Amino acid sequence: MLLPKKHSGSDFTIFSEMTALAQKHDAVNLSQGFPDYEIDERLKKFLAEGTEKNFNQYAPMSGNPLLIENLMEFNQRRKIEVSKENITVSPGATYAIFTALASVISFGDEVIVLEPNYDSYVPAIEMNGGKPVFVSLNENFEVSFDALQKAITEKTKAIIINSPHNPSGKIWTKNDWEKLSQILENTEIILISDEVYDVLTYDDQEFFSAFHHPKLREQCFSIFSFGKMFHLTGWKVGYVLASEELSLAYRRVHQYLSFSVNAPAQYALAKYLEVFDVKENIKTMQNKRDFFLHQIQDLPFTLTEKAEAGYFQILDFSNISDLSDKDFAIWLTEKAKVATIPVSAFYHDQKNTGKVRFCFAKKEETILKAVENLKAFL
Repeated sequence: MLLPKKHSGSDFTIFSEMTALAQKHDAVNLSQGFPDYEIDERLKKFLAEGTEKNFNQYAPMSGNPLLIENLMEFNQRRKIEVSKENITVSPGATYAIFTALASVISFGDEVIVLEPNYDSYVPAIEMNGGKPVFVSLNENFEVSFDALQKAITEKTKAIIINSPHNPSGKIWTKNDWEKLSQILENTEIILISDEVYDVLTYDDQEFFSAFHHPKLREQCFSIFSFGKMFHLTGWKVGYVLASEELSLAYRRVHQYLSFSVNAPAQYALAKYLEVFDVKENIKTMQNKRDFFLHQIQDLPFTLTEKAEAGYFQILDFSNISDLSDKDFAIWLTEKAKVATIPVSAFYHDQKNTGKVRFCFAKKEETILKAVENLKAFL
């Protein structure tokens, strides 16, 4: 049977591949970005309460009104002014990125992607008939705005930005957003801003959303993930901030895809936003990052820069091996029993980087076991 392949991505993502390899070799899995610790017990209780209160049928298309209201308050506390017309709840951030693209691009439109980038971006562009145009970040994962400017053509319809960045944890500054605004001024280019690690910023680094910017907010989708915020990736719920015009365009597509999102989960998330402590959340995750860095300090990896945000830390392995990063990641999984992600997986040409990405959003005993395995082998 001849079936069309609608994107250039692999049949199995690198995350699925490395997790399967970890399972095969009984390795500690520091590859895929999911926590292995318990979620807050209050979230479990709120979820049960949601079903008991009969939030078991379709929620409104844009989202549970209580969740929308609490998201407005949450964002206003961090100086992001939004109304209910600006918010749409989505079944995860990956879905939201796909749907945002589907709502604005047509066949042949170009979409600029800054790489290294999360692996769902390019397939989402291609499945919607677009053409990805790649602009590489520099060695410190910062943007060359000159290179970005040169990549824009009359066919450019959108740009995908990711801050805080996966895989590096780099955060865009207020000045970065201003430079982007100057480039996009007087254009109809849509900004799709992946901001799923927004509440996981470390060392007093400040998070800036595209929606903070008075001009960019009129031509952007800012996309967020409760899975990352609250460490419950399996719930697959996120939300989108967009202007009223772009929200209507997004919902025009959304209503014919999922239409609405898990109703009891929306209730639970709404209630949890009322008690959520952002500072405590940051402290917990920064401690996990620092614990990981302390434990690996005697290993022969090279740390170039601490992750500023997110779940992941990139390390250079050039003192250990001259293998490609993909081969090194496989070798490390099979021999040292620790699974990582090669950073080449975040580039369209799979170029060797000499670096791998570790997930530190794990229990301390998981990190200790991984380090024990690495010390025994390296």
